Amino acid sequence: MDPLSEVLSLLKPRSYITAGFDAGGDWSLRLDNLQGRIKCYAVLRGACWLDLENGGEPLLMSEGDCFVLASGCDVRIASDPRLAPTLASTVLSPHKDGQVVVYNGGGGVLLAGSRFEVKGPHAEALLTTLPPIIHLRSSADQAALRWSIELMMQELREARPGAWLIAQHLAHMMLAQALRLHLDQIPKTATGWLAGLADPKIGAALAQIHAAPEQDWSLDALARSAGLSRTVFAQAFRERLGETPIGYLTRWRMMLAADRLLDGGEPVGVIARSLGYESESAFTAAFKRVMGQPPRRFAKGA
Repeated sequence: MDPLSEVLSLLKPRSYITAGFDAGGDWSLRLDNLQGRIKCYAVLRGACWLDLENGGEPLLMSEGDCFVLASGCDVRIASDPRLAPTLASTVLSPHKDGQVVVYNGGGGVLLAGSRFEVKGPHAEALLTTLPPIIHLRSSADQAALRWSIELMMQELREARPGAWLIAQHLAHMMLAQALRLHLDQIPKTATGWLAGLADPKIGAALAQIHAAPEQDWSLDALARSAGLSRTVFAQAFRERLGETPIGYLTRWRMMLAADRLLDGGEPVGVIARSLGYESESAFTAAFKRVMGQPPRRFAKGA
């Protein structure tokens, strides 16, 4: 499995609302309660502005554009970024999947998409590696993204047999496609996990780690997979991801181990050996260092 697919599988995203939003006139909303959630939407008609509550330049979202909100930061969405926002949770009544919520009369901008809830012990750590707002501008690939959204809403509205499961799979495809499109437009100077994945050389080393986390990777071996010298690779990796290659390898192993511990049924020793540790004690020490507690206590507490 490739790195992006593996990380999304660890997040265990579940789409629990797929809906539209039709707003008109002058309006401004602060999207609150985003912790542990990912929003992925497309602008089907009109335009609106997005900006962060803690500053930054407003971003214009035009018809055809898509955006992803994944970091949990408070975001404002508005017809005019100069308007004072209203808390979204206080004015938008609960709605059902597949329906369009009309606000302030509608007719100005139409959005459609999904809101995901993510679970697992690594959700917060992984989400914080994503930009607060991922802006995907109109392209041929985004036509497929919008098609997925419209088909999801149709499935949920018609409520035919199997509609919920089909909508879930379409939502996951939409999220993976949105992040994949983002990889194509990440600046070379960007930092973070997705920036590392987008870098051809660092991405090659990440792919090796994810393909065989149990292998006894050395810095030299990972540098060769990236086609760089040991020194250049170590510096480039740290600049992109903020940690050493071996540190990343260890942390990824512990994420995989934590996920399996939560599923239950596997002895700690079996998990340890499958991830390249010759002894359970060495694995336990590494797990405690990364996760803050021994594996058995982690499994019981979770």
